[in-house]
Amino acid sequence: MPGGTANRGLVVRAGHLVRRPLAPSRDATHALLAHLATAGFDGAPRVLAADATTETLTYIDGRAAIPPLQDDMLTDQALVSVAELLRCYHQAVASFEPDGYRWPRRVPARFTTGLVSHNDVHPANLIFRDGRAVALIDFDLAGPGSIAWDLATAARHWSPLYDERDIADRRQGQSLRRFRLLLDAYGLTRAQRREVAEAILENHDWSCAIITDAVHAGHPGFIDCWNSIGEVMIRASAWCQSHHHDLLASII
Repeated sequence: MPGGTANRGLVVRAGHLVRRPLAPSRDATHALLAHLATAGFDGAPRVLAADATTETLTYIDGRAAIPPLQDDMLTDQALVSVAELLRCYHQAVASFEPDGYRWPRRVPARFTTGLVSHNDVHPANLIFRDGRAVALIDFDLAGPGSIAWDLATAARHWSPLYDERDIADRRQGQSLRRFRLLLDAYGLTRAQRREVAEAILENHDWSCAIITDAVHAGHPGFIDCWNSIGEVMIRASAWCQSHHHDLLASII
């Protein structure tokens, strides 16, 4: 299957099945996905089998939002559907107990509530049908975090919170408006909105560190990723720093 960074070229679809390499936190991820299935959340894959190296999951019909995004993924309605999908996920996962499992990279303590957040709401990890986000995939970075942390990730990529020169589609000039729309659609309190705004820069740095650590370890997929988007991420960090007060003002 196309796409991917950590598992580039190693994810294979066979009809209604997907086979991919096991992640180090597989026990935690499989327990999480089993809980979501029991809770009736149909916006995530189901684990069907696993051996020493490979897991088999259900394939979710639709289109992954692999950049450049298609027109029906750029609408306000699509953005609202991202917020609604995340809210449904958070409601389903709220009763999951994360203790006793080995999770991947920790979310900063100030943005950890115990709720297991997805932590990688990058467009390529969302499945769309008819212009609406209907499922989350790739739970390899999921772990104890918070609603605010997931929404900070979503805001960075879906508003998007980038330097204007790096927004080449209809969202140019719309970042702050779309940021507020995302939070409105989720239905956050004012205090929760502020927490999301406060999380943006740390969320960016956390995500960036995942890539750069893998680059330093010599991972070819992440090296190519950094060569492709490294300058964009550096400019995005500068944008988030210089617009911090604008982000806070937009939540009022």
